[in-house]
Amino acid sequence: MEIRAEAAGDHEAVRRVHELAFGDSGPRVADLNDALRETSDALSLVAVGDGQIVGHVMFTTSLLDAPRELVKVPVLSPIGVLPERHGQGIGSALVRRGLEILDSRGAPLVFLEGHPGFYSKVGFKAGGELGFRKPSLRIPDAAFQVYPLAAYQDWMNGTLVYSQDFWDHDSVGLRDPSA
Repeated sequence: MEIRAEAAGDHEAVRRVHELAFGDSGPRVADLNDALRETSDALSLVAVGDGQIVGHVMFTTSLLDAPRELVKVPVLSPIGVLPERHGQGIGSALVRRGLEILDSRGAPLVFLEGHPGFYSKVGFKAGGELGFRKPSLRIPDAAFQVYPLAAYQDWMNGTLVYSQDFWDHDSVGLRDPSA
């Protein structure tokens, strides 16, 4: 398997990965990914296996509202792997490669919303337990996670503020359909 930067010719295959990986929510996640891709500083990686794109991860910039100053921080979202390729380490490999690249670029922290059982395997920790505040009360505490990198400093704490695309695509936390 090869992990490389997403190229312009990969967009349709990446969209397909997210549509299949997220089931009924797939089109919304794919639309979010398309919008985030327009962010000039996005880090977008694909996993290629057997001559096709089998996984994708995107990291885009949001802000940490720290008491001292606003800090630019990457947010991991979305990540998707073709359902028939689950359990093969593709998602973990994409995340690890992204973290290596972001660390080399001097990013201090990486945030995400996701399943703690998966992300704890690659070193993410509950954000609230480390003193960070989530951007929405709809995000389950255990799902709000952070990965400190080498450039992290103790004063960098506070509230994560998502970029506008997450709000525009209603991709923050969980909605209560019975509300």
